[in-house]
Amino acid sequence: MASIVVRGLDESVKRRLAARAKEHGRSMEAEVREILTRAAHQPHIGIALMHAAQETGGIDELPVPDRSDTARAVDFG
Repeated sequence: MASIVVRGLDESVKRRLAARAKEHGRSMEAEVREILTRAAHQPHIGIALMHAAQETGGIDELPVPDRSDTARAVDFG
């Protein structure tokens, strides 16, 4: 099994990880392992959408309307 070292982790993140690990009744290392495993297995939404489009015949014939609007600056005041 591989090991990694995370340097420069903010102390507040470490405290939150420790609290989360305690909530789940496991070590902080086990908690981080679970978080990383779940994150690595989440599908990439763009790739998932591309595969879904391919499974339904693709999007080659999808009409793309011309844009007729003009970009404008936003007034935050």
